[in-house]
Amino acid sequence: MPATPLPADNPTRFLKIARPDTDENLPHIGLVGDTYTILLSGAETAGRYCLIDMHIPPGGGPPPHRHDFEESFTVLEGEIEATFRGEKSIVHAGQTVSIPANASHSFTNASGSAARLLCICAPAGQEEFFAQVGVPVPSRRSTPPQLDQAEQAELRKRSQELAPKYRTELLQR
Repeated sequence: MPATPLPADNPTRFLKIARPDTDENLPHIGLVGDTYTILLSGAETAGRYCLIDMHIPPGGGPPPHRHDFEESFTVLEGEIEATFRGEKSIVHAGQTVSIPANASHSFTNASGSAARLLCICAPAGQEEFFAQVGVPVPSRRSTPPQLDQAEQAELRKRSQELAPKYRTELLQR
C-alpha cells in the first residue's frame, strides 16, 4: 500500500490525564454489582475508543452478550473467569484478553477478592450504554446499590430496550 501523509494535528483536541482515585469529575457507574469508571469517553477520543476502569467484586461480572465492536480487558488486580463462545479461561493479573467483534462472551470474578480490569472498546459507545442503564456511584470502589426483584426486572427491560441502539445483544445465561 502506498504511504499516505498523516493528517495535520487537530489543536481542538487536548491531552487528558485520568486519575480514577482522585478526579471527582470522572463518572463512576454501578451496574450488575460492578463499578465502571469512565477514564476516556468517545467524546474525548473522537469516537475511536473508550477506556473503562472496572472494579469487579467476587461473583461480579456481566451476563453473556455480544456486540459489533472490539473489546479487550487487561486484568490489573485479581483474576476473572472469561467465557468466550462457551469456553472458559482464567485470566490473571498482568494478562489481557481480546474479544473479537460479534463473538458471544462474558466474565465472572470467581475468586474471593475484588478484581480490577482496564477495558477498551473500539470504537467508543459502550460507555454511553453503561451510563444509560447504570446508576451513578461516588467512587471507583463504591458498591452499587442492591436491587430488589422489581428493580432488577426494570434494569433487564431497560437494558434489552437500549442494547440495539448501542450495537449490543444480551444473551441468555
